[in-house]
Amino acid sequence: MKIIKINDKKDAEKILLDVDCTKEGTAMMAEKAVFRVVRIYKVKTKAANILKQTMLSKGGDAAVSRYCADLSKDYTDVVLMATLKQYRAAIPVLLAQPWGLKQIANELKTLLAL
Repeated sequence: MKIIKINDKKDAEKILLDVDCTKEGTAMMAEKAVFRVVRIYKVKTKAANILKQTMLSKGGDAAVSRYCADLSKDYTDVVLMATLKQYRAAIPVLLAQPWGLKQIANELKTLLAL
C-alpha cells in the first residue's frame, strides 16, 4: 500500500490504465483523481457565499472568512478544494452568477485547463 501523487489528468490516466481499467472507465474517472486547491484573493463576501454553496453542491468545498456569514466585511479570500470533475461541474453554475463570479469561473477554467 502506498500514497500516490497525481499531478495532472495524464498521471491519473496512467495510474488507472496501469490497474487495467478500461479506456472508457479511465475517461470517466481521471478527473476524479486530480485534486486541486485554489486560493482566490479579494472576493466580494456575497460572491464568496455563492461560491461556497456552489462548491458544496458539487462535492467540493470552499473556505471563506467567518465574516461572510453576516457580511460584516466587504471582501474575503477564498480557498477552493475540489477535484477537476467538481470544478468542471461548478463552472457553468458560476458563469450565471453576479458579483464577479463569471470572471472567477473563466479564470478557473483557464487556470485548471478545463
